[in-house]
Amino acid sequence: MITFIILAAALTLAAAAAIAVPLLRSGSGAARAPWTAIAVIAVLGAGAGLLYLHLSNWTWSKAAAAESSPQTMVSTLARRLWHHPDDLNGWVMLGRSYTVLQQTPLAVRAYEHANQLAGGQNADVLLDLAEALSEEDESQLNGRAGKLIEEALALEPHSPQALFFGAAAAEHRGDLPLARERWTALLALNPPDSVKPLIEQQITAIDQRLAGGAGASAGSGQVAQTEGQADGQAGGPAGSGAAPAGAAIRVKVALSPKLRAEHMPDAPLYVFVRDPKQSGPPLAVKRLETRFPQTVELTSADAMIAGHGIVPGQDVEVVARISRSGSPIAQKGDPFGEVSYHVGRDGIVEVTIDRLTP
Repeated sequence: MITFIILAAALTLAAAAAIAVPLLRSGSGAARAPWTAIAVIAVLGAGAGLLYLHLSNWTWSKAAAAESSPQTMVSTLARRLWHHPDDLNGWVMLGRSYTVLQQTPLAVRAYEHANQLAGGQNADVLLDLAEALSEEDESQLNGRAGKLIEEALALEPHSPQALFFGAAAAEHRGDLPLARERWTALLALNPPDSVKPLIEQQITAIDQRLAGGAGASAGSGQVAQTEGQADGQAGGPAGSGAAPAGAAIRVKVALSPKLRAEHMPDAPLYVFVRDPKQSGPPLAVKRLETRFPQTVELTSADAMIAGHGIVPGQDVEVVARISRSGSPIAQKGDPFGEVSYHVGRDGIVEVTIDRLTP
């Protein structure tokens, strides 16, 4: 579009010159000739511009929107980092931006560069890279992604994020004693009251599996569920205290008819909130019985980590997932659905589980 405008301007100037030059060279009316030439140039320029704006089908507002689109902003950031390759925070931001755009391979490359800059000594970057690798290929939890999580735990053994991912990775590869140890360590960090039952459920499920309990991995979501949690499906966890006004997220979870054949009634349902601009544990999460439809409310009281919860005015994503394995980490074949939500503005929004985790 810029090339077209330049060419149009050049042609307009050429036409103006063809008329103005003879006027300037004319011997008659010499006093008025320069002013006539200037008037001709002004009329041609203004007339061409007004005619184009009136007759053109080009939408200038769309052009402006395209320049400020997420893809354009990410491209601008990538170009800036090309000239400033030592900006660690910039590379982390680029990785998270690619994650939001679901360009996982590019996110991995950005996090790889950030990890090189950090010399492998930044636990957050290690976890970001591990999460991106596992999203690209779930088997990476048994490979490099798992090793990166272990490195993050070695750097920050009491990090809630590292313990969360470390427990889930250990459970994924079948190391149940280690997974139990890490869930227990996470529980000892005194997470919010509404999250404690979820962690306790994971520990109970592992204990049943270690004891050889039948169906424990799938049906563990019902073992430690209390009456207060059941009430919390519609109105928040019992005893958690009032949530800040406008900081509640309410969704109606439904299951698409096309997935009913895939439905596993004994598998737990996870509903969690995440910030699409940041990686790491979800902002809020609930583990529920798998039944449809049901209305779920999540607040900052459901945060995995104290002080890292839902904020009014925030744009988030709400994901509902049936976990075939019982693990909070998504695995291939898990049915899920997701919806965008603006905290404090949106009311009850429906999220339909209508696809499978690739």
